[in-house]
Amino acid sequence: MKVFAHHIYEYRKGLRNLILHTVSGQHRQQIEERLTKMSIAYQIYPLRNGNINVFFGADDCVDVIKAIGKASLNDYTPEEDFILGTMLGYDRLQQCRRYLGFISSEEYLLTDESLDMPDCNEPTQNTCGCSSTSSLRKECA
Repeated sequence: MKVFAHHIYEYRKGLRNLILHTVSGQHRQQIEERLTKMSIAYQIYPLRNGNINVFFGADDCVDVIKAIGKASLNDYTPEEDFILGTMLGYDRLQQCRRYLGFISSEEYLLTDESLDMPDCNEPTQNTCGCSSTSSLRKECA
């Protein structure tokens, strides 16, 4: 529960807009009571192993998690995974690379050249980290 308390601290200080905390399901009631008392939006999904995934933070971010509506992260589409990673504060360029890896291993055929991502400091960079001249702009932007 110390990690949970630290996650609340990070959220309240504005370091993160959304937190994903995985913990034993035995702590569910205690977690719900604390988040409710602090008026922090949350969504809890039980996992097969008895643990729970607790998403909490900004209302809009939690609403996106609810709209996705999938208990298991393994069920997320590459696009949903990209959205989640970005909301959790993961590096956007790494999220682009992860997304491209997912779609190239699934149904899309990508060349090695199309997987080369631009440097973060390039002036033509889009908000997701992809080059504005990328042939994958539509999928990644």
